[in-house]
This record gives sequence, structure tokens and C-alpha cells, in this order.
Amino acid sequence: MRRRECRCGGSGSTRDTFQEGDAGATTPCGCGGRPARGRAWAELLRLPALISVPGDALAGTAAAGAPPNARTLLAIGSSLCLYEAGMALNDWADREVDAVERPHRPLPSGRIRPAAALTAACALTGAGLALAARAGRPALAVAAPLAATVWAYDLTLKHTPAGPVAMGAARGLDLLLGAAATTGRTCRALPSAALLGTHTLAVTTVSRQEARGGSPLAPLAALATTALLTRLVTHRLASLPEDRREAAAHVAPGRRSAHPRRPEPGRQRAAHLTTALATAYAATTARPYFHAALNPSPPLTQRAVGAGIRATIPLQATLTARSRGTATALLIAALAPLGARFGKKVSVT
Repeated sequence: MRRRECRCGGSGSTRDTFQEGDAGATTPCGCGGRPARGRAWAELLRLPALISVPGDALAGTAAAGAPPNARTLLAIGSSLCLYEAGMALNDWADREVDAVERPHRPLPSGRIRPAAALTAACALTGAGLALAARAGRPALAVAAPLAATVWAYDLTLKHTPAGPVAMGAARGLDLLLGAAATTGRTCRALPSAALLGTHTLAVTTVSRQEARGGSPLAPLAALATTALLTRLVTHRLASLPEDRREAAAHVAPGRRSAHPRRPEPGRQRAAHLTTALATAYAATTARPYFHAALNPSPPLTQRAVGAGIRATIPLQATLTARSRGTATALLIAALAPLGARFGKKVSVT
């Protein structure tokens, strides 16, 4: 048996070696070349979870009563960068814990150096803030606290009782970023931000015990939260867009039309679509949450967390549809199958 030196240029600073047996069979090296490094970064950044990000800005734009524009695209780019910055920083901050609980992750397994992950987090944060600045001062005014929340969560708040609240706040701010970039205002998007943030808080609470398992209370609470949010988003449609509110203000109070108003087709379509998307949202999480409540083992808990992350997309679509953004809601909903497909290749937890 002879030893050969691997020269594929892995991510480590020293070259790995592998042994070649008498029969010519080889054992794959740890670096594996560019494809292996690409997969390692995909795992570090949890790339399939990115599909859940554009819907934040689009839902915020719809809640603000405006159609998407070029500044909305800048907000989406900023959100994507800040989201991935949080992913890289998360693994950098948890590298010692992951070495014990999840040694297969890219940093403890040696496939990516910790310094590279930290550098990526810094660069992505800078890019996210720069894109927000291009979208205007209101967008930057939201992106700056969003970035600060992401860093505070990963470095200090994650393992404290405030961790889930911080993560929920970050998701809510991400939705407000879309409203601020598109219209310069965020007030009308606050209810949608609160609903999306509540969902994220519940998912984050479940994720705190995904490595070792734990109490069934967290998945039960998440299941109850899903039911509550489904009820709230289907209870009534969001307020009328700005131009229609102004038109309604010109009607004298107390005066009724001689001809009863027929239900608006657009409103009916929005209501039906909102109900259908809310049902999809509840269906995405109900079964995994219920199974994790019955048996809060690590595999079932991780499955519940993954379902909660994927359910973010139909919830975003629901919030958009109830704000009369029918076409945008359908576009967001179309991302859900992609998230489920790519989630089977690279874990989102």
C-alpha cells in the first residue's frame, strides 16, 4: 500500500492524504475539489432557505398598498445578503457547540475555515447595507437595525430567553424593509410584520431543541400559533389601498346608495386566494409539529423546524393576497415547491 498526496486544493491550509489499496480502490479525500467546497458553502449558508426570503419584501410592499418596483428588488437583494450573513455568522459562533452536537457541519468537519465564514458574514452584511442604501434612506433606516439584530442574535442572544424574540423581530423588520424601500413608509405594513414575526418566533423556539430533543411544549405551542395565525390572516382582508381609501373618504357619512353595491370581483378573488394560501400554510406545519409533540426526538424536531421554515412562504403569500396583491401572492406561492425540492438536497436546519 502506498500513500499519495492529494492536490485538489481543498479548503484547509494543509494538504490531505489518502491511501490507495492493493486493488486500486481509493478513499475520497476530505477536500474533494471545487464541487465539495461548493456543497460545503451551500450547507453553511443553507441555500434552500433563501427561497423563503424574497417573500418578505414582497409582502411588505403589498401591505403598504404599492406594486413592486426597482427599489423592491434592491430590498430583496439586501434581505438575501443579510439573511446569508446571519447563516454564516451562526455557524461561526456555534462552531464549538457544533463540534460536539453536529460534527458533520462545514466548520467542525474542517471543510470551511472559521475565518472564511466570519469574513463571509462581514462581507454579506456590508453588501446588504449597501443595497439598502441604494434603495433610499427609509430602507437603510430599517436595514441597519435588522443587521444589528442578526448579529446580536448570533453572538449573544441565541441561547437566552430573548433569542426567539430577536429572531421574530428580524423577520418582521425584513418585511418592513420591503415597505420602506418601495414607499418610504412602514406603518401600514406593521400588522403583517407582527404576524410573520410571530410565526418565526414559534419556529425558532422549536429549533432550540432540535439537536438533543426536549419537551413537547414547544411544538405544541408552535401548532397553536399556526392555528391562531391562520385564523387572523383569514379573518378579514387588509385595509384598502391608499387611492381607494381616499375615494371612499369623499362619500358623505350616513348616505347610502340607491343601488346596493355588489361584491367586488377583485375582493372576492383576494378572499378566496387568501383562504387557500392560509390552508396551505397550516397544512405545511400541522403534521410535523404534531409528530414532534408526540415524540420530541432530534429527527422529528428537525423535521418540524424545516416545515416551519418552508411554511414561511405560504404565509408570506397569504399576507400578500389579503392585501390585494394577487399576482404577487401567486408568484411567492410558486416558490414553495422549489424550497421543498432543494431542501431535500441541502438541509435548511
